[in-house]
Parts: sequence; C-alpha cells; structure tokens
Amino acid sequence: MSTVPAVLVAGLVAFPRAVPDAVGRLGSLLESFLPWLGLVVVVLLVAAVLRRSGVALLALLLPVAAWTHQFGGLLLPAGEPGPRDLVVVQHNVSDENPDPAGTARALADAGPDLIALEELVSPAREVYARTLAPDYPHHAVHGTVGLWSKHPLTGIRPVDIKPRAITETWSRGLRAVVRTPYGDIAAYVAHLPSVRVGASGLASSWRDESAGLLGRVIAAEEQDRVLLLGDLNGTVDDRGLTPLTSRLNTAERGFAFSFPAAFPVARIDQVMARAGTVARIGTLPATGSDHLPVIARVRPSAQ
Repeated sequence: MSTVPAVLVAGLVAFPRAVPDAVGRLGSLLESFLPWLGLVVVVLLVAAVLRRSGVALLALLLPVAAWTHQFGGLLLPAGEPGPRDLVVVQHNVSDENPDPAGTARALADAGPDLIALEELVSPAREVYARTLAPDYPHHAVHGTVGLWSKHPLTGIRPVDIKPRAITETWSRGLRAVVRTPYGDIAAYVAHLPSVRVGASGLASSWRDESAGLLGRVIAAEEQDRVLLLGDLNGTVDDRGLTPLTSRLNTAERGFAFSFPAAFPVARIDQVMARAGTVARIGTLPATGSDHLPVIARVRPSAQ
C-alpha cells in the first residue's frame, strides 16, 4: 500500500484528463490546481522517510518525474530578452479598486508596451485613461475591458463572447491591431465569465461557452500574429480553455499565480500568442485589486 498514493499522484499529474468532467467538472477542478500536487509528493516523501521505507521512496520517483515533465520547464531561466520582444501587462483591476490612479501608475512604472485591463467601470475608467495617457497615448475601451499601447492601434472593434443565457448588457471583449515597429499584431483583450466552486463541483459552463466563442473568433483572425491578454478565469491546464490553448502558445517560463492576490493559488490572468512565444510570465506587486498584475515578455515571430 505504500506505493499506491505515489502511483495515484503520478497518474493524476501525467494524465489529468483521465478524470471525467461529466459530474461536477471534477477534471477541470483538478487541472485548475494541478501544480499543487507537488506538495502531495513532499508529504509522501516525509512519510516515507519517517517510515524508513525504501520501496515508498523508490515509488516517489514516478510522481517526481511526472511533475518535472509537466511543470519543471516553468522553473528554468527564460534567457536574454531579444530586440523584438514586447513587454505586456495584464490586470483585472477590480471594479471595487479603491485607488485606480495608484494602480495605473504602478502598471505604467513597469514600462510595458501594452497594458490590458478588465473590470473598468466609471468613474474609475476615466481615471485610468487620464493617468495612463502620458505614456500610453493609444487606447481602446469597449464595455469593461481596455487596451493601452505605446504603439498606434487600428482595426478596433468589440468581440462578442457573451454566453446565450446572459440577457443584460455585457461587453467583455475587444480586438485591435497594434502597429509595432516589427509589424502588425492582432491583440485581443477578454474577460471570461467567473467560475464557482461549490458542493456540486466546478460551475464553469458560461466560462467554457465564452472560451469557445473567443476561440472561434481567433481561429478566423486574418492577422498571422495574435496576442491574447485577459482574465480568463481558468488556468492553462484547465480543459475548459482548450478552444484557446489549442490555438495559442502559453508561457514557457514562470508560474505567476495571480489569484487571489492575498494568497495566490492559480494563474487565471493569461497572456497567449499565435505566431510567437510567451518567453516568460511573472507577477507585479499587489495593487488595490483582488488579482495580481501579470507581466510577460512576448517574442513575435518574424514576418
């Protein structure tokens, strides 16, 4: 029996999609916290040492190998920045943020090329625009999402990702073409519906539907190079985001747990790219939001 927990953890890490989603979306729930199974390995290691069980220690090689294969690469250095790299910041600023001006200044101080924001509501929306304007003269806002850029923006339009069951006004997606010195990039900003964890499991049907709608829009995007920034209310391991992760590259380095800000356990704020790589993703210090800002270095492919 000493080997059973180790084999089980190894199986869950290596094959999380073997856990079905039909009841309570348990598979998605597991995938949302998949990296934390590494802590279970640590607990099993302590137990094996205390019991002086050589068999248990040997069995632990399985989950260690599985975790290293899945997540070890995120811990490696990202290498030196390239001359064509873009630095981008993604932040759900919270519609209850008590200091929008301070939040805007903190994001601008990081010096990114692009800043994507969600939960923009009046009068804070105007504060963000006013505070960011000196360094980011180009911006677009639709509904509660916005994009600020050091480079010109064209082709600005809203993106409809509203689930069918939502009947009230709801605008959480936009698209703009960023005219960078190295070529045009279609940038999308999105805020997918929230998920809830309860006794019945993970409630994510609206999030999943919205991800599907956004995935179809991105698949039809005529620009080769695409950048997606947003609060997707899901991790890149969550199968609910497959319509996006199957089409876009995710971060190669960094965990960047962003939520909740007080004790981050998951990265639900994402930066993804098509025809490019997200070389590294990290977090910035806390603002007045319940999310941490994430900052990423993106390397678009040459045209």
